[in-house]
Amino acid sequence: MNFMQSEAREKAERASSEPGLSRRQEVPLVPAASIAGRALVTVIAIMTFLAALTAGTAILIADAARGWDQSIAREMTIQVRPIPGHDLGAETAKAAAIARATAGIAEVKPFTKAQSEALLQPWLGSGLDLSELPIPRLIVLKLDRGKPLDAAALRKALDDEVVGASLDDHRFWMRRLAIMAGTVVVVAVVIFILVMIAMVLAVGFATRGAMAGNREIIEVLHFVGAADSYISRQFQRHFFRLGLRGGIFGGGLAILVFFLSGILSAFMRGTAGGTQAQVMFGSFELGSKGYVAIAVIAGAIAVTTGIVSRVIVFRHLRKLG
Repeated sequence: MNFMQSEAREKAERASSEPGLSRRQEVPLVPAASIAGRALVTVIAIMTFLAALTAGTAILIADAARGWDQSIAREMTIQVRPIPGHDLGAETAKAAAIARATAGIAEVKPFTKAQSEALLQPWLGSGLDLSELPIPRLIVLKLDRGKPLDAAALRKALDDEVVGASLDDHRFWMRRLAIMAGTVVVVAVVIFILVMIAMVLAVGFATRGAMAGNREIIEVLHFVGAADSYISRQFQRHFFRLGLRGGIFGGGLAILVFFLSGILSAFMRGTAGGTQAQVMFGSFELGSKGYVAIAVIAGAIAVTTGIVSRVIVFRHLRKLG
């Protein structure tokens, strides 16, 4: 070991005495610009973009699920089907009167024939003559938060007194939508974790490659007494800058994608497909909370890149003894 340290000191003295080099001149351990560095920036940018896209999608789905809960879970619908020999308008009025007399219902809104036909336009298109179709009438019930509703009693009253009436409880579908939204969020979290693991592995390979290219310099500095923390900190700074550049590029691209998606969603809001997509997934506008989350992800990836490189270099130096 003493022989290796003496040889390392001789290499350091020869390097410092070469013409054009000063002992005070500070040469970076890792080249500031290299093909490997640019490739790592590209990889980190792609990983950041995928992570931000996944997180933003999870936020959109979670917000849409909360919107479903606020709008649909507090509503019920009475459907009155046209039955030959019975006046559809009279049966609809009878069903509305029963609903108004039921405790736990705050508002009763019967749909007219034109309003019921308008609900079919997103699927059938506009300009069609629907007068010959047996379109049922709908009655939307707004539930009272302060009073419980006996849905079974209301359903029985409608079955006994109104011909062709049925009560639709949205809570069954809300449970299915909640399960679907929760599944999507869990899948997004798993994808996010896999992306972060892949990024850590990429940084680890890049760090080991940089160490292999500068092995002699690292060993010289180590054996002449340079602190391991100093050497590892140089790598940390270098890879933090690379991670920050990649995070900014990838996060900025993800923000641009969500921003353009919001504009496209607003542009298609009047179309049938755009209306249905908005009902299911919201307005595709990420909002300030989502943009802050993407910025945090980009910063966290840059910090993680620096920390991973520091840990790898520090462990390598510890093995040198």
